[in-house]
Amino acid sequence: MRYGLIGLGSLGANLAGSLVREGLDVTVNDIDPARAATLLDAGAAWGESPEAVAGAVDAVITCLPSPAISERVLDAMLPAMKTGGAQHWIEMSTVSREDVLRLAEKARAQGVETLEAPVTGGVHLAARGEITVLIGGDATVFETHRRAFEAMGNRIFHMGPLGNASLIKVITNMMAFIHLQSCSEGLMLAAKGGLDLKTAWEAIAASSGTSFVHETEGQLILNGSHQIDFTMDLALKDLGFATGFAEEFGIDLPLMERTRAVFEAASARYGGEAQSPRIAGLLEEAAELEMRAEGFPAHLE
Repeated sequence: MRYGLIGLGSLGANLAGSLVREGLDVTVNDIDPARAATLLDAGAAWGESPEAVAGAVDAVITCLPSPAISERVLDAMLPAMKTGGAQHWIEMSTVSREDVLRLAEKARAQGVETLEAPVTGGVHLAARGEITVLIGGDATVFETHRRAFEAMGNRIFHMGPLGNASLIKVITNMMAFIHLQSCSEGLMLAAKGGLDLKTAWEAIAASSGTSFVHETEGQLILNGSHQIDFTMDLALKDLGFATGFAEEFGIDLPLMERTRAVFEAASARYGGEAQSPRIAGLLEEAAELEMRAEGFPAHLE
């Protein structure tokens, strides 16, 4: 099975690296060719364009920053796929359910089957091949690519029909952002109360109040780097999807709405390209107190 992977940002490059490391045949492409250098050294091939990749492989994986870019890349690939190129498109970008269903129908009209496979857990887990993969689409197509998914992640969930993975990915991200605000507030209470923040972080991590976000992004808050490889703009995109689902289903999500307001304020204050844990800065500025402790990493490994 020959795979193409288009989109070599922080996440896509690590996903491609896992495929190459496990011995799969991989051709990569990105708008910035320099991002492919390490992968090419490791054994990946280079495709000059999305259409060149699509014409040379059996399945194309895309990992791109927005639905609009996913559609543009798909439109470029489809002519090559229709004439005997890749017959499966695996969309690993985070897009809305409406987008993935619409784009999958466009692909199906050209004889191309689609799987959605967003991931969750963080770029550091993608680098180790241990990220969680959430898959929606035909079960037979999923099984065709199980080896590739298991190369990229260690927890694989087939969520059912196309569109279901988009929903669960939005739910997991929404909850992570809520946990990030909770973690920030808890650490600020500890700081204002005069606790040693390293010990406080450890106590929380060993308590019923812990979370995956506290145990990962909480460390980056205390280091001060906030470098999680995920921006305010991306968080607001995902929270916008959550808002859309809430409206579609006719439900109120008050914690989500409050968290979205925090991210909007942080984006306005620090910029959309600021790292998402930087929301803690709003609390620090209001309290005139930075939350810092020794012994925490600048970047998760």
